[in-house]
Amino acid sequence: MSRYLSFIIRTITIIFFFISNLTAHVYAAAPADTTIAPMLKSVLPAIVNVRAQIKVDLNALREMQKRNKTKDSEDDRLLPPVSDTVISVASGVIVDTNHGYILTNSHVIDDAQIVTVTLGDGRRFTAKIIGKDKPSDVALLQIKAKNLTALPLANSNDLKVGDFVAAIGNPFGLNQTVTSGIVSGLGRTTLGIESYENFIQTDAPINLGNSGGALVNMQGQLIGINTAILAPDRGSIGIGFAIPTNMAKRVMEQLIEYGNVKRGVLGIGAQDITPELGTAFNMNTTKGAAVAQVVPDSPAAQAGIQVGDIITAVNNNAISNASDVVNTVGFLRVGTRTNVEVLRNGKPLTINVILSDPKVRKQLVERNDPFLFGVGLKNFSLLSPIHGKIKGILVVSVEQDSNAGRADLRPGDIVTSANQQRVQNIDELKKTATTSDKTLLINIIRGPGAVFLVINKEEA
Repeated sequence: MSRYLSFIIRTITIIFFFISNLTAHVYAAAPADTTIAPMLKSVLPAIVNVRAQIKVDLNALREMQKRNKTKDSEDDRLLPPVSDTVISVASGVIVDTNHGYILTNSHVIDDAQIVTVTLGDGRRFTAKIIGKDKPSDVALLQIKAKNLTALPLANSNDLKVGDFVAAIGNPFGLNQTVTSGIVSGLGRTTLGIESYENFIQTDAPINLGNSGGALVNMQGQLIGINTAILAPDRGSIGIGFAIPTNMAKRVMEQLIEYGNVKRGVLGIGAQDITPELGTAFNMNTTKGAAVAQVVPDSPAAQAGIQVGDIITAVNNNAISNASDVVNTVGFLRVGTRTNVEVLRNGKPLTINVILSDPKVRKQLVERNDPFLFGVGLKNFSLLSPIHGKIKGILVVSVEQDSNAGRADLRPGDIVTSANQQRVQNIDELKKTATTSDKTLLINIIRGPGAVFLVINKEEA
């Protein structure tokens, strides 16, 4: 009996020792830091309040108010007073202490007359707008102040889904509010929020007033500028978006140097490569972007890019889809020499392209074809009960600011003669237009009737 009791005691002792060691191991494995307070201590001074004073068109506002007035206030004198000034309150991030540069959103300071920046310590400054870029929704402010704190910019390409992040801003006027979460998604595009989209998605709550604020990693580095939320009822539902620092940095560099972002144009239409397209192109991957269109007289056409080429890289930046092409080329300035790597019939090829100003190309095309620039045409034939057999050129589209648009040429018109010479196809019309000097006289069929129009080479 005593031997059995001794065995029981030894067994219990061993089990207790094992549990004690296991518990100690679990506690030892737990992270020592369960707070982000130390990180935030160095980050919060770099987050500022941005207050923009925006002047509005008072007459337009009153007209809108009248249209929306209630039945109980038919008398205009009963309408509430209207102010011609709107105050926009949002956030910003100090990114350079030497020059006092602050990143924020373009929509925050759009049309602002006065922008006031309030620091975390209560100091207040009138900011200078260095520049803004509406397509990317990035703006750069500058203040003259000492003892500033700036956030270091992280490489946003290093982010991974699941990384812990914190969003900091001034939602609803609550200064330097911090929310936390994770990176929920990367490279979010086609959301219809901005013209250039490559958003970081996060579930860290972002609310009204957070625009222009910081999205930071756990090292206290800036990884994004908070810009938008999906919120059916104007509140956060855990789907927020931030502009990656790499994109914001490229915009900031141009704003500092030039005061604007002057984008060059490649002149192609690209599409994502689906598994079906990949098989059709004899590819073993869906990474890249297929060139579906090359605009005539564009830099791409002049450099030799062809429909069917698969773009794999631009300036050594890998291309995974069509949005990558837009976002990479979209931040290269006019005149930039660009290396475009493509696959053509399965063989790699590097093509050198010089990006052009879209306005310059438009002016060139207009100069070469002043009468018919901006007009979409189609060869056309019809047996009409009114006009009989018609053979001419159908006007498919007309740009309103073109010379033809100003002459009242309309979609649906059928051109039958030019300078009193019968024309039956586009080539004949173009040939006659080329030999014209200052005006082009055309006869068109419009509905049941016909009229003459005079297209002037330049706007009167």
